[in-house]
Amino acid sequence: MKRFVFAVTVMAAAVALAGEFKAGFARVDITPPLGSFMPGYYQDRRAKEVLDPLEINMVAFSDGARTALIAQVDTEGISDEVADLMRDAAAKATGVARGAVIVHASHTHDGGFLERTLSGVAFVGGVSAATEVDDVYLKMVVTRTADAAVNAIKDLKPAKLSCGRSEAKRISFGRRYLMKDGKVATNPGTNNPDIVKPVGNPPDEEVQVLRIDCEGAKPICIINFQTHPDVVGGETITADWPGLTRKVFEAATFGNSRCLVLNGTQGDVNHCNVLPKPGEMNGLKRDFDAVDRGYDHAWHMANVISAAALNVWMKCAPLEAGDINFGTENVTVPVNRAKDSDEKNLAWANDVWSLHEKSEAEGVAGGDKDYVTLKYGWKGMELTTEVARAGRIRKMEKVKGDHVIPLDSVTIGKSVAFGAFPGEPFNDIGKAIKAKSPFALTICMCLSNGSRGYFPFSDSYKQGGYESATSPFGPSVADDLIEGELKLLNRLAK
Repeated sequence: MKRFVFAVTVMAAAVALAGEFKAGFARVDITPPLGSFMPGYYQDRRAKEVLDPLEINMVAFSDGARTALIAQVDTEGISDEVADLMRDAAAKATGVARGAVIVHASHTHDGGFLERTLSGVAFVGGVSAATEVDDVYLKMVVTRTADAAVNAIKDLKPAKLSCGRSEAKRISFGRRYLMKDGKVATNPGTNNPDIVKPVGNPPDEEVQVLRIDCEGAKPICIINFQTHPDVVGGETITADWPGLTRKVFEAATFGNSRCLVLNGTQGDVNHCNVLPKPGEMNGLKRDFDAVDRGYDHAWHMANVISAAALNVWMKCAPLEAGDINFGTENVTVPVNRAKDSDEKNLAWANDVWSLHEKSEAEGVAGGDKDYVTLKYGWKGMELTTEVARAGRIRKMEKVKGDHVIPLDSVTIGKSVAFGAFPGEPFNDIGKAIKAKSPFALTICMCLSNGSRGYFPFSDSYKQGGYESATSPFGPSVADDLIEGELKLLNRLAK
């Protein structure tokens, strides 16, 4: 395994007077160079254009005795190993306890490559994805994480908290649908006549706003919304709706705010509207996997979310600041293995994967000449689902024992809780936690301090679809995580 060494400046973390609550903000650029690998699909994509810059936006909180750091990173995901490097760099640079550092991936599918191991070889869709460019980029991001941590703590000033809630309508939709053939499909396409009905509950359209008024500085706005940032696609670098929301909100306040966006429990929801009203398809175009995408639509989503946040920004209700606390709850979850005819399933998976690798090598993956399509007849999202299923079966066949999923949280008094999930929780996980949390404001974050896959509810394993097909976790995972997170929050609230 490669070892990376980072030169950082150490500074004291406890910079506030005892009992005085402070907050600070920092922003650094992490736009990758052209030619960088772009994760998010089962194919080898390389960045050819930058539509808007990628950033790390970080907030520091201090009660005078303890300091915590919440970092929002414009990337598709951050592997456990890379998250460890980033957290270690921030902790070393500032003296903040490592457990009080959360690094959250926004999940833009048009960012740099941080969701990987450090062995020097990482495989995506059968293609060796990590290059020297990507190694240099990884080192830069880790160093910039430390820079942001140092600058956020330097910016600490006496602060007051308040919060508001609003809604962003008709930009997030359930992406799982029952089809006429009895199967459940993920993203079956706009106006598909074979759709019977959506599967699952309506999406969580709540926009949560944490306002932090800092003495002698611009207020900080933390926006929490939950849906997939897979709106743009192609080979263009963009922060997607989370980054564009920052831009719109700050512009709408005439530059008198500093904004970051934390993406919530978004595993089974995205921007795809299968039954659009007139005008709602503006700025969208059918992509390779039968999903409609477009940069203009990402801007539209940013406008809607920012408008919802602005609706409550000047009327946020005060919250009482308090002690900074943090902790981890380790949740044990069974492995999702093919239980029936294991040898048969593994042989099938190996065949699908070998055909997929051949398609990647010849540059025909996802097209009509894809070797998996030619043999099995799958196209679009169904092709993606079955290739991903094959990859999961192959990987889980080598896993021994159960998974242990760490849930990390940072809390402020009994008012605010940040809950970090190292993967992609289904929408209703966030709903359940927010409803029962002992804190006045609970902000759930996907893909934080790691990236381990989807966290679906048990019924989706029987129904089928991309999420359960790819999830490495057994059917109890959603309920296990809800129970574990609420246990952690109740412990930290005491």
